[in-house]
Amino acid sequence: MIVAGVMSGTSADGIDVALVRVEDPVTPKSGRGEKRRGKESAAQGRMKFLGHAEFPYPADVRRKILISMNSPRASVADLARLNFLLGELYAEGVIATQKRLRIKAEVIGCHGQTLYHQGVPAPFLGRKLAVTWQSGEGAVVAARTGLPVVSDFRPADIAAGGKGAPLVPYLDYLLYRDPKIGRIALNLGGIANLTAVPAAAALNQVVAFDTGPGNMLIDAVAEQLFGQPCDRDGKIAASGRVFEDALQRFLDDAFFRQPPPKTAGREQFGREFAREFLHSCRPLGATKARTKASGATGAIEKRDVLATATALTVRSIAKAIERFVLPKGDFSELIVSGGGTKNFTLMAWLGNEVSRLGLHLRSSDEFGIPSSAKEAVAFALMAYETWNRRPSNVPSATGAKRVVVLGKISYP
Repeated sequence: MIVAGVMSGTSADGIDVALVRVEDPVTPKSGRGEKRRGKESAAQGRMKFLGHAEFPYPADVRRKILISMNSPRASVADLARLNFLLGELYAEGVIATQKRLRIKAEVIGCHGQTLYHQGVPAPFLGRKLAVTWQSGEGAVVAARTGLPVVSDFRPADIAAGGKGAPLVPYLDYLLYRDPKIGRIALNLGGIANLTAVPAAAALNQVVAFDTGPGNMLIDAVAEQLFGQPCDRDGKIAASGRVFEDALQRFLDDAFFRQPPPKTAGREQFGREFAREFLHSCRPLGATKARTKASGATGAIEKRDVLATATALTVRSIAKAIERFVLPKGDFSELIVSGGGTKNFTLMAWLGNEVSRLGLHLRSSDEFGIPSSAKEAVAFALMAYETWNRRPSNVPSATGAKRVVVLGKISYP
């Protein structure tokens, strides 16, 4: 079966569509002793990546999404309109990708755009609830494409006592499990998250969690200080120096010390966090005076702030691996995917940090899936499992009490 996977990440920069051919059975029955085809596992051999395409959000749509995320001021009417608008955009992305690749999908797995995610129960009207919301109406996607659509993947895991995230570990296990090599898969999206797959692991031995900010804080600082949506190639951060005092203050945040399972989003590392970060990195008045007296323009200070934001992403990832992953087994590879792989400074600093932990840095491209397409591939795979009424959450990653079938199906 050919499945289209559609993903919009927490960076809200656009839509990724991937086409994948999946054959049964996908999941290995045990964690040991499977036959191998060359360098790939039997599970990998039953899933073939066919191609992908990326579609940036129009500027006004991205602006509306960012305003709507975790905002007490978003109107119900606008949220309803955005839900249907995103459905139209996802459908257009799938149709355009099919035409570009000259391949017709049979089912679509559409993650949607996360507007709010609270994986830990909190009081509300006399109850304690964990909640999540991904916008993008599946019925619209189905009607426009003429294909059945699996969407709204996360609520089933939350209903089963999990945090609704991370879900990509299901794909990570299939792609990276090896009888002899322990591997850590890291996704550098708006939020950074990892999946640790010990050598010869069974699915219930996988450890996965969000480590903290990925591109989210870097992008916010680049926009606030430089009027740019991101630090392209990491060039600005490369020219700056890290404010170690400010960095250490933020690395002491309770989230980074919290053991997994745990999830994060704009609720933890969005606008408010970025505002606090920028305030903490402001030089003292005396420093400003010395800068003015020396004839400097102050641009170096701004570069330093962006360098510090980049360092926070890098070091929070390294500390998470050191604290919560390495004690659980022997790992030798860190396989990176996501938009952050385009930030050369981020990748170089990350390589330096993890090399001291004995990890070799690799890219998901080396395993046949482009870095920017991996999460879309994951939701194509999960849609396939849902279509066949099979579970695809990983309770050891999400904290769910049991495995569950994910998502809801909309028919054309």
